[in-house]
Amino acid sequence: MNLKNLSVVLVESRGERNIGSVARAMANFGVTDLRLVAPKVDHLDDEARKMAVKASVLLEQATVYPDLQAALNDCHFAYATTRRFGKYRVDFHHPDSAAAQLLPLLDSGRVAMVFGREDKGLKTEELDLCQRLITIPTGGSIASMNLAQSVVICLYEVAKQHGEACGKGQKGRRLATVEDLEILFAHMRDTFLKIRYLNHQNPEHIMRSYRQIFGRAALDDREVRILRGLVSEIDRVEDERCALLGTDDGND
Repeated sequence: MNLKNLSVVLVESRGERNIGSVARAMANFGVTDLRLVAPKVDHLDDEARKMAVKASVLLEQATVYPDLQAALNDCHFAYATTRRFGKYRVDFHHPDSAAAQLLPLLDSGRVAMVFGREDKGLKTEELDLCQRLITIPTGGSIASMNLAQSVVICLYEVAKQHGEACGKGQKGRRLATVEDLEILFAHMRDTFLKIRYLNHQNPEHIMRSYRQIFGRAALDDREVRILRGLVSEIDRVEDERCALLGTDDGND
């Protein structure tokens, strides 16, 4: 279970001190890959360094991305943290169960834990890029937690279970990257629209269910290729049907 394959991703962080505190927490638990998506502050500011203490090197090594998809393209699995619930925000992990599922995946490729904006969290379309959701079960009058505290809780569970389960990882299976999954989902969306399986006015309603289904399955490279082959076969059959009917796209 290789903790070097675990990435912490912060989306549009607004607090230098929060970023510094996250870096310190990562150093506490042996996680080294910090990714910042369009940060609103300078992560190398003195305030960030003060909070990072001896983990300033993680701030210096942090990579900055323009958007979440770019930050996740080389990742094979991603967990998004959220406090909001709704139609597309279901089937949550708590940090302990997420850690139990996450640890074996680290032997198969890079895994990301994604944390949203301090004030607004993650958008639905950002959650779409992640395969599973994590929520911290708070019970007080204030439901949402401070960003750095949330990272500490999630990394603590990973570190605790890593110590208990070291050597029990699932090996020999390479998970598909987020980039490959997004290519698959785009292919599915186009094909399902073409055969009128999806509602053209709200295609994401059903596609989000597919994202959740395949997120739970933790698809590997071969499984993605099989699914793309299936969708390509649907394309071929639909093209033949349209040719027989004398139409271009099957919508007549």
